[in-house]
Amino acid sequence: MEEQKSLNRLQRLCSKAEYCAADVYRKALKDMEGDAGAAARIVACLKEDGYVDDRRYAEAFAREKASLQGWGAVKIRFQLRAKGIGEEAIRDALEQVDGKSAGEKLIRLLAAKDRTLEGDPQRRLKLLKYALSRGYEYDEVEKALKKMAGQ
Repeated sequence: MEEQKSLNRLQRLCSKAEYCAADVYRKALKDMEGDAGAAARIVACLKEDGYVDDRRYAEAFAREKASLQGWGAVKIRFQLRAKGIGEEAIRDALEQVDGKSAGEKLIRLLAAKDRTLEGDPQRRLKLLKYALSRGYEYDEVEKALKKMAGQ
């Protein structure tokens, strides 16, 4: 595929959804059949024109994962790092997440999981592991478990 065609295709794609530079680079590299220079030029054009912005992507990703999928900060940070997003952008994105609603989401997740563990002698341990696997900090989980128990 020629560079201009790939650029146009990626502009359409990026105008419909947020993508990070690393994702767009992979798509451009595939379009350019492995020509790293051409892929880098395409990504640079997309960044320059405002189609790709890692900070904006990180903020949208963090909001979506925290509110819709109930992910904690640890998991969000890990996933953003894996996408090549810088620490400053990750920190800013995590500050955008509403801590109060994230705490409420954690309690709802734990309550739903708790209903499936009726009578299980390892209930508390399983709830703790579940919340940690969702990316929540240990202290957050402890606080939510105490709140659920009415302590």
